[in-house]
Amino acid sequence: MNKMILVEAKLFLREPGALIFAIMLPLGLLLGLGMIPDFQEASPELGGQRVIDNHLPAMMTILAVVTMALTVLPGTLASYRETGVLRRMSTTPVSPFRLLVAQLVNNLAVAVVATALLIGLSNLVHGTPLPGSPLAFAGVFLLGTASMFGLGLLIAALAPTAKSAPGIGSILMFPLLFMAGMWIPRELMPDLARQIGDFLPMAPFAQALRDTWAGGAPQTLNLVVMAATLLLFGGLAARFFRWQ
Repeated sequence: MNKMILVEAKLFLREPGALIFAIMLPLGLLLGLGMIPDFQEASPELGGQRVIDNHLPAMMTILAVVTMALTVLPGTLASYRETGVLRRMSTTPVSPFRLLVAQLVNNLAVAVVATALLIGLSNLVHGTPLPGSPLAFAGVFLLGTASMFGLGLLIAALAPTAKSAPGIGSILMFPLLFMAGMWIPRELMPDLARQIGDFLPMAPFAQALRDTWAGGAPQTLNLVVMAATLLLFGGLAARFFRWQ
């Protein structure tokens, strides 16, 4: 298994475009948007905090995770299926399942690196606080990332071609990001929009990250929605995933 992970990591690094997009885009947005004066002022809608204190870093963390989960992961797996890699592997002692695990491990590693850079540089450049509840933050990060990977695997299972997989992921990603508060903080959204977002895959993830970043505990509803998302999408992905 370790050798498979290493091989997939080397293949991953040969095409650094995905890495650059998943890591550098959120990082550049965080550092750039953090320079906006309004984002550095305390906001009553955010409980007296600045936008850059936890809202902006949390949303950039979400962006890094979902870029890997909804575009890179499904695109790679759909490509392996379309080119016959999975079919050929099924005739060898190395099962396609090991390839799937290796892909998940490598994508998770990129998401962790991106998040660590976002936390560290945001603190150094903008003076934003570190996560106030680090263990709870880590738990929320892993659960939310797993739920996003479940959705990504479902896209990989249903996408008809390798080229369509990242496209489908992008179509889903942007409205989900909007409902999670990427462009407008959820506190400023109409009540109906917030209520709808509470039961979508991404908004509970974002809110739980913000809560733990501020030193609080994640809300039970957000944890339940993330766990249900993982079970639902993970189960559907297992049901419909095609190795060839």
